[in-house]
Amino acid sequence: MLKAVTIIIPTYNRAALLPKAVNSVLSQSHNNFELIVVDDGSDDNTAEIINGYDNIVYLWQENGGPASARNQGIKTAQHDLIAFLDSDDWFAADKLKIQTRAMMDNPDYLISHTDEIWYRRGRLLNQKKRHRKFGGDIFARCLPLCAVSMSTVMIRKKLFAKVGLFDESYPCCEDYEFWLRASAKHKFLKIDQPLTLKDGGRPDEVSFRYRTGMDKFRIQALLKLLTDDNINEEQRILVQAELVKKCRIYGNGCIKHGRAEEGRYFLELALPFIHKAEI
Repeated sequence: MLKAVTIIIPTYNRAALLPKAVNSVLSQSHNNFELIVVDDGSDDNTAEIINGYDNIVYLWQENGGPASARNQGIKTAQHDLIAFLDSDDWFAADKLKIQTRAMMDNPDYLISHTDEIWYRRGRLLNQKKRHRKFGGDIFARCLPLCAVSMSTVMIRKKLFAKVGLFDESYPCCEDYEFWLRASAKHKFLKIDQPLTLKDGGRPDEVSFRYRTGMDKFRIQALLKLLTDDNINEEQRILVQAELVKKCRIYGNGCIKHGRAEEGRYFLELALPFIHKAEI
């Protein structure tokens, strides 16, 4: 018998998209689950839509961002296995069955993720090589960009006890920061099937709103990681090298677009790490 799963959907003003995500969970072939929808302060008719369903745990909170909403769901979750689904994504019909079985067959893994299918405005989008997903020790692959997609993961509660919850100070890239903490000490189980689908390219997406400044938050995450005594020396060198690279790219980009003071700040921020990164 497959274990029960908690699915957490954080949402904010996505009443038009939310039913597709919810229905993809409710129609899963593995139906031993609880579904938690965390409404992050929506002022549309999200509550009315969720009230039209049975057996959904609905939580409303003041707007605090995606990290805060996910953490609220984690604290409420009744089951050991937790999956996440962004409110503009949806699950393939066998997603929970296949991934839950994989987690049960690999009890030493605290986290797994899957491949995914991307659409942009309804049209199939070919993923670039750099977006390919990997398993095992993926720490180095998590440094350049967000190497794991939130709607593909399944996590044992124990992982949050070990590495902490999502950092609520990040308005975006909170997933990037969390994957760094998690992959520094834990291997990721990769399921080689596209079990999550997403349709992007909309202005309401967090990644769209912060598209010109995401590296600023990634730099913040790398600096935070360098204060962590739990990373080893090899990982520290990799973090320093990536920090220098991102500071140079972001700093020069700021200068190019007329934000000279901000640009100089990030270029100077890299200086103490340049020699260490090149050792």
